[in-house]
Amino acid sequence: MEIPLELARTLAVVVDEGTFDAASRRLQVTPSAVSQRVKGLEQQLGRVLLVRSKPVRPTEAGAVIVRLARQLALLEHDALAEFGLDAAGGDRGRPTSIPLAVNADTLGTWILPALARLSARHPVVFDLHRDDQDFTAELLESGTVMAAVTSQATPVAGCVARPLGVMRYRAVATPAFAERWFGGGATPAALSRAPVVEFDRRDDLQTGYLRFVGADASAPPRHYVPASNDFAVAIKLGLGWGLLPGFQSTDELASGELVALGGPPIDVPLHWQQWNLRSPLLEAIADEVVAEARSALRG
Repeated sequence: MEIPLELARTLAVVVDEGTFDAASRRLQVTPSAVSQRVKGLEQQLGRVLLVRSKPVRPTEAGAVIVRLARQLALLEHDALAEFGLDAAGGDRGRPTSIPLAVNADTLGTWILPALARLSARHPVVFDLHRDDQDFTAELLESGTVMAAVTSQATPVAGCVARPLGVMRYRAVATPAFAERWFGGGATPAALSRAPVVEFDRRDDLQTGYLRFVGADASAPPRHYVPASNDFAVAIKLGLGWGLLPGFQSTDELASGELVALGGPPIDVPLHWQQWNLRSPLLEAIADEVVAEARSALRG
């Protein structure tokens, strides 16, 4: 059995765009034609490939086809580049779309300059998926992304991994907040009472710190601020204490705008994982990202 490549690409566009209508505009065909292509592929393979939700999402079988389509698009780009035709890009002259998974602090601090340099040199656009560094590898496994910044050192099946360095976090607060809540020091009892800022309900950095210093990790009132820069701003405005990387706290600690609460720093090793394909474009992206990380991160 063969998988019709046009149908596989159509499925990937539907997943990327989220709806059949949006996919039809990108492919310049009618929504009915898009639907017929997807149904035809499902009939040929004997599998349901899409969950018809809003936005649509691939089933486990559909994720396999989407991954195939993305790999083919990447290889097509590389083949065209060999002929000096890489400006033609992906479908209908579009730049090649490279989906990447990154954690919020990476996105908010060091990776964007590397991606900007890459987009200036290659006909690519980046589709960034933000998730916690402990979960970005799952997007690789599902075929949603081609590469990811992750805390997972062991390569996902079908991928290769390279170390990036370490993001070091320290517990900080404003002087006024520290005076109000930690007048006798940031003791376990005081930390169990003081409001803490967390990124979202999957953010376990502050919880890990609280447990390490012997505080009741479930006790503090919590602010949830799910954006890296806004998270830092919330701490700097005195909403609560939290763990910030050096990118967002070194200058403020030096100027006295923030104070360190003590306790151990939390080191989060980061790794770059990507599909194990011989792709010059994917390798160029990896090299640029790794170089940027190694100049910006510890270790």
